Amino acid sequence: MPVFRYTNPITRDPALAMRDHFILKVGSRWFMTGTSLPVWSGPNPGVRLLVSDDLLNWRHHTWLIEADKLPDDCPYKGRFWASEIHRAHGKFWLTVNSGHRGSQLGDRLMDDHNLWLFVADEVDGDYRLVRGPLSDGFKNDANLFTDDDGQSYLYVSGGGLWQARIDLPTGKFVGGELKKFLSPRDAGNPDWLIGGIEGPFVLKRDGTYFMFFSAWTRGYEIGVLRAPTPLGPWELVSREPIFGTRKRRYRESQMQAGGYAHLTFSDTPDPFVEVGHNAVFTGPDGRDWICCHYFQEGKQPVPGSVLPEYVDTAPQLGIEQLHFANGRFSLTGPTWTEQTVDY
Repeated sequence: MPVFRYTNPITRDPALAMRDHFILKVGSRWFMTGTSLPVWSGPNPGVRLLVSDDLLNWRHHTWLIEADKLPDDCPYKGRFWASEIHRAHGKFWLTVNSGHRGSQLGDRLMDDHNLWLFVADEVDGDYRLVRGPLSDGFKNDANLFTDDDGQSYLYVSGGGLWQARIDLPTGKFVGGELKKFLSPRDAGNPDWLIGGIEGPFVLKRDGTYFMFFSAWTRGYEIGVLRAPTPLGPWELVSREPIFGTRKRRYRESQMQAGGYAHLTFSDTPDPFVEVGHNAVFTGPDGRDWICCHYFQEGKQPVPGSVLPEYVDTAPQLGIEQLHFANGRFSLTGPTWTEQTVDY
């Protein structure tokens, strides 16, 4: 019986460091994109694509968008965040979150950070712009889902979670603009959503729609919503996260600024300070797995960084086996010792 062995983080090379990992299996290979570095301290070089034959050994494949090759007046030449590739209707649809952002996260120029849709015949390009920006105001972390009937939907974050039905060939919304359906401080929300929510990812299992999302209140944790239709109404499957890490020292400054430093919780025993912004992909056994960034705490903080960032470490790829039974997803982790999976 074949055995798959892995130890997180999967990638450890600083040259391959990214946040917000997204993996798509095409044929016998896995392709990965995400947010290239630097994240907080300035524009990054673009949207890169990594490839692997075994999920363990990754290498640079190509740049899907290379900032240096874009003219200075290109409206999406800025800080490229949380790119994803969606396969539908025989094509590959690339969502990119970008805009003319300033040198720091808090600059007012961040208000034009928005959503851009591209399409290509092959997973590695060439991608051509369909439409953008798709909405107004700050929007980020775009995720696409296409249902069994061929209808597609867009989910994004930006002060909460938003959704709309979208016509992929034109990039236009069907039946209205994006509508917010969940805010961090909505009445009845559990405390761990107060800080902020982002990174939606939608899939369908047994006729029910599930949305994974990340919250950064206590650390970086993943929750799951469910709904009877692609546009809701959404409800928490569980009032507790199914995955993530909690490190108060890492989030203390944000907790103070956000007015929720009164929350009490215990740190998790793992060696990570962030584990989250996940995507679900087909693993080596043909089943559901998740990927996300696993970020270890370093000893040398980046001077002047808006959020905690370390010179001597960077976010790397982590993966875990995902289980689904009785209408719920579950997984073990985050893990940092060798794991074995028989298949």
